[in-house]
Amino acid sequence: MVTRVFVDADVLFSRTLRDWLFLTKLESGGGMYTVSTSLDVIAEATARYRDRNPTAPGRVIVEMFERISANIDERVDEYTVDGTFEGADAGDAHVDAAVRACGAGVLLTVDGGWHKMPEEQLDALPYEPLHPDEFFCIVEASAPSLMEKVIVKQMTYWFRRSGAADLPAALRAAGCKEFAERVRLRVVDMDCSFLTVRPDT
Repeated sequence: MVTRVFVDADVLFSRTLRDWLFLTKLESGGGMYTVSTSLDVIAEATARYRDRNPTAPGRVIVEMFERISANIDERVDEYTVDGTFEGADAGDAHVDAAVRACGAGVLLTVDGGWHKMPEEQLDALPYEPLHPDEFFCIVEASAPSLMEKVIVKQMTYWFRRSGAADLPAALRAAGCKEFAERVRLRVVDMDCSFLTVRPDT
């Protein structure tokens, strides 16, 4: 069964998390999960990038918006923030409303507010908030061969771009320590002869 995953801004903001999310979906042919989000969330992700990079050219923001838009399966536009959200942060109410509106089974978020909810509140939600670290570990455990393909693609891209491909370090920096260790163990046992320096000519 394909899982509909609604993605929060803190995941879309992170280049590392975004790449793993979209590439894994692409390599699976959409057979594991689909990605939904809202314009509110995309705007929040790009605004956060702008806050962190005040001198970035406008084109960078446009490209980020376009890449996200091109890789999601659904943009949720119709939802009502009705005041019933019981989370500690009122700013999360629009996310809750959009997740409910599209019927997603998973909310992919780094936001600690979701993960610190009382158990009774979590049990009452019609969806499951998951941290990316937990989510990617679940995917890796259920489809190890798929994850190996994604690792190869990631390593090839970064090696050709910068001459190095330390995927575990990037994942740890993005808050995915458990998944980073799983990737590290796979890379240790992997034949990396596929890594070649891109010729200049």
